[in-house]
Amino acid sequence: MQSHRSIRSLTIPSRHLVRSFYRRRHGRRDRKLNGRLIIENEPCRGTWNMAVDEVLLESAIEYQVPTVRLYQWSEATVSLGYFQCEFPNPSERWGDLPIVRRLSGGGAILHHHELTYSFALPQSHPLTRDPRRLYEKTHLALIEFLKESGIATSLRGSAAKERDSAFLCFSRGDALDVLHGIHKVIGSAQRRRRGAVLQHGSILLESSEYAPEFPGILDLADNISFPDGMSAGVADALSQTLFAKTTSESLTEQEQAHATRLQKNRYARLEWKSVK
Repeated sequence: MQSHRSIRSLTIPSRHLVRSFYRRRHGRRDRKLNGRLIIENEPCRGTWNMAVDEVLLESAIEYQVPTVRLYQWSEATVSLGYFQCEFPNPSERWGDLPIVRRLSGGGAILHHHELTYSFALPQSHPLTRDPRRLYEKTHLALIEFLKESGIATSLRGSAAKERDSAFLCFSRGDALDVLHGIHKVIGSAQRRRRGAVLQHGSILLESSEYAPEFPGILDLADNISFPDGMSAGVADALSQTLFAKTTSESLTEQEQAHATRLQKNRYARLEWKSVK
């Protein structure tokens, strides 16, 4: 992942002051909000990645703070969708790989050679009103970025309903999936809570030995160029779509502490289920 230096840290004051500030700063609900960008310097464990994404959703709910985040995984990890109850024969295919449950729904994902994005939007963001439109706009932004980098991708266009029960996300076929040819290369999922939205998605870079049937964009396309780095390019595509202006930030001390608690007390266990 591309190295990124934080410009400044966001200090979160009281809820009242933050909400008043965002109302003055952003005005009407139909305008884009200003947001923060977090690009992780180092790959992290799955439990930490999922804990941070939940913290970003909570910051969007409680403090009206919108965020785009780019990250990677320190080891091959299987994430289960929030509503998935069973893990079919893990020892036959994935052996002792770490397993974590996501806050979002959808099918399981084998996270390995990929770049993962996430963003959390408060209820005041205009795109939170329509989940499908949010998927479409952000996926189209990623398609345009990949096109500029030499990779032709497109939306699937029509759903493959017969695949809805597939265990793995990349075996399923939503109309808004991003494909290169017949291969799904970007899959995303959402979680909505109190009007705010968390969306995160996997951009497959290369196939994994644990799931070789899913090639990545580097396996499928030639002459690919990311002049400013892929992480920076994806961050720019999403930020321009979602925000009026973006500032590079890092997690606050409060968010770091909360993510640490969630990692230990929630995401270390597969059987957790949120009560919110």
